[in-house]
Amino acid sequence: MASSESKVPLIINGKRTDGRDMEDLRNLRIEVGVIPEADGSAFIEWGGNKIVCGVYGPRECIPRHGASPYHALIKCRYMMSPFASLEEHSRSGPSRRSTELSKVIREAFENLILADKFPNTQIDVYIDVLQADGGTRTASVAVAAVALANAGIPMKDMVSAVAVGKAGGMLALDLNKIEDNFGQSDMPLAMSHRDRKLLLVQMDGLLTRDEVMRILDMAERGCDKVHEVQAEALKRFYEKGEGETVKW
Repeated sequence: MASSESKVPLIINGKRTDGRDMEDLRNLRIEVGVIPEADGSAFIEWGGNKIVCGVYGPRECIPRHGASPYHALIKCRYMMSPFASLEEHSRSGPSRRSTELSKVIREAFENLILADKFPNTQIDVYIDVLQADGGTRTASVAVAAVALANAGIPMKDMVSAVAVGKAGGMLALDLNKIEDNFGQSDMPLAMSHRDRKLLLVQMDGLLTRDEVMRILDMAERGCDKVHEVQAEALKRFYEKGEGETVKW
């Protein structure tokens, strides 16, 4: 996140660098059932982001001594491929960032999944970023939610996510990579659909109290748009039949 003194033009003639208005999402597409061997899977293409998620479980907890007799363990692994970005993430293996995002995504779903129905088991959520273009954590939450639903994992609610921030001195929904890198602030949020509970909130940069309240309203409207795409992807998958080949 750059300082507010950045000279990179982010708003030109009232439009963002990619031609969007302040509350427009980037192009968003989700496909379900892309990994036949997984219990549930989904692929998301959101702007320049391309992310695949596979869910396995509930299954035997390994190691067994880590199992809980009261609930399933939720395990999440977020990983960015070395070719996803030519910048700071272009290396193999785990990093501080991947460890952090694995943790915050796992914690979001621990508040949703009815884990007490599956004692002595674990549910594994694998998220692989194939291409990165800003907002990978919110896209990962959105695609993981669809993959969990596809796996038949019972949840209290569906969760959607979007980032809202400040770019060129204006509040903007769904920041792209340029806005993320050179804007003044970035606030990724994840929200349950029915009861509007915030399941993930992070912030980079400075915002006033009034700006935060406006961002929450923008995020709620943005999450509704994301939820429509999630619901439509699941509906489309089950209407055409699980046995058919899914195109990424």
